Amino acid sequence: MEPGESREAREPGPRAETAAAPRWEEAKTFYDNLAPKKKPKSPRPQNAVTIAVSSRALFRMDEEQRIYTEQGVEEYVRYQLEHENEPFSPGPAFPFVKALEAVNKRLRELYPDSEDVFDIVLMTNNHAQVGVRLINSINHYDLFIERFCMTGGNSPICYLKAYHTNLYLSADAEKVREAIDEGIAAATIFSPSRDVVVSQSQLRVAFDGDAVLFSDESERIVKAHGLDRFFEHEKAHENKPLAQGPLKGFLEALGRLQKKFYSKGLRLECPIRTYLVTARSAASSGARALKTLRSWGLETDEALFLAGAPKGPLLEKIRPHIFFDDQMFHVAGAQEMGTVAAHVPYGVAQTPRRAAPAKQAPSAQ
Repeated sequence: MEPGESREAREPGPRAETAAAPRWEEAKTFYDNLAPKKKPKSPRPQNAVTIAVSSRALFRMDEEQRIYTEQGVEEYVRYQLEHENEPFSPGPAFPFVKALEAVNKRLRELYPDSEDVFDIVLMTNNHAQVGVRLINSINHYDLFIERFCMTGGNSPICYLKAYHTNLYLSADAEKVREAIDEGIAAATIFSPSRDVVVSQSQLRVAFDGDAVLFSDESERIVKAHGLDRFFEHEKAHENKPLAQGPLKGFLEALGRLQKKFYSKGLRLECPIRTYLVTARSAASSGARALKTLRSWGLETDEALFLAGAPKGPLLEKIRPHIFFDDQMFHVAGAQEMGTVAAHVPYGVAQTPRRAAPAKQAPSAQ
């Protein structure tokens, strides 16, 4: 014992422990109150189905985009800082994201320790200064989005593979094309012309076939030789699977999660439902599409062969959270009927536009 040092000071006794306990409990309560409530642990990206969403896909940012385009990035950042406590309004991808979270809730009830769930990443080229408003908006709507990638004006595309991205949704068509060129499933998402109520308990995803789930092989024949030759080709190659298209992997991921419900005897109560909505005719070219899916070990819950009829009215009945198509004609028709539609810029239908791309102003995603 040092001179002048009491035994109590050198050896903490019961009184010191008693004094420390309230301080520890105080600190624990303080930090517990800062933490989000009822938030599950984020899965490791390599184990999850990762959905990357841009800020302009998740939220409506029309006024902010106008300021960015007309007044530049500094004014845009200033405006965002001044309004950072005002949450953004929901954008076209918002109902889709909410449906993903509803599926996650069911999966975690059935498989508490599994990381095979949807993981949502906010992927944006916004400056980090805008992050507070985005975080405030996400917390306002009680969304579970823990991963952010804010690139400060640089393209976020190079980060998609690092996040093990299964699907990238953006309002910026040029960045979507970059992602497709990198072999990543991607689509440009559009707001519907009117609001339609969608399911809050079942995720519904509708796909076109050719140049979306499948390659554009058959569309090339139509373009080059007409429908009659297309029908002949499909009949002759009925038992030869089509090559895969850009969103085949995403359908595969959905199917993997569906099987987790099927294995629990919940096929009819599965909270994921998929649709093939194609302009093909069932009699003349439908068999090859279905046999291709079968060869991949995949299926869709419903297959709708429209034989060239408009897709919008049927989609209005399905009410999917998102519909993917490679042709803007069908995307526009879906929008008119209140469907959130997403354009997949892949295949021969994009060739004229790619040959002479329109000048597009940069955007703040």
